[in-house]
Amino acid sequence: MRLIVGLGNPGSEYAKTRHNAGFMAVERLAQRHAITGVKTKFHAGVLEGVIAGEKVVLMQPATYVNRSGLAVGEAVNFYKLDLADLMIIVDEVALPVGRIRLRPEGSAGGHNGLKDIQQKLGGPAYPRLRIGIDPPGRVPQADYVLSRFSTEQSIKLDAVLDRACDAIECWITHGIDQAMTGYNSQ
Repeated sequence: MRLIVGLGNPGSEYAKTRHNAGFMAVERLAQRHAITGVKTKFHAGVLEGVIAGEKVVLMQPATYVNRSGLAVGEAVNFYKLDLADLMIIVDEVALPVGRIRLRPEGSAGGHNGLKDIQQKLGGPAYPRLRIGIDPPGRVPQADYVLSRFSTEQSIKLDAVLDRACDAIECWITHGIDQAMTGYNSQ
């Protein structure tokens, strides 16, 4: 079984904001595989289904990004998951829009959602997929990540969400190393 968690903030005021890139990727994955029937569990919206013959749980924490560890920790403990079977999808200001980066583990890189998850899980040894949202430039980072994508960025985002789904599917079927080889270089 795989647990795929997209980070974002709940509520319509945050829909389509840069910080919700993880939510958008999980929604795209659910649409692609016709996974429906959201349930509320683990302080999150949860969908259960099958991708590439593997049972998956798709999750969008309802705790806001900075407290995502609560939902992730509860689900990991409930399912008794090996952390290699967990994938966290987050926004990344250090990557341009249109790029993704997979890693089998690593630092939080300044992302408060990842910091909270690492604190709850006891370390950084879980896969993550970062979706580029462009650097904020002169805009304060907190304001930037909570604002919506520009028209030009939205066009690139649509394609990168499909690539993120392709990368997740590759991770499920072939593992993190092959997914990194296939999707980090583009």
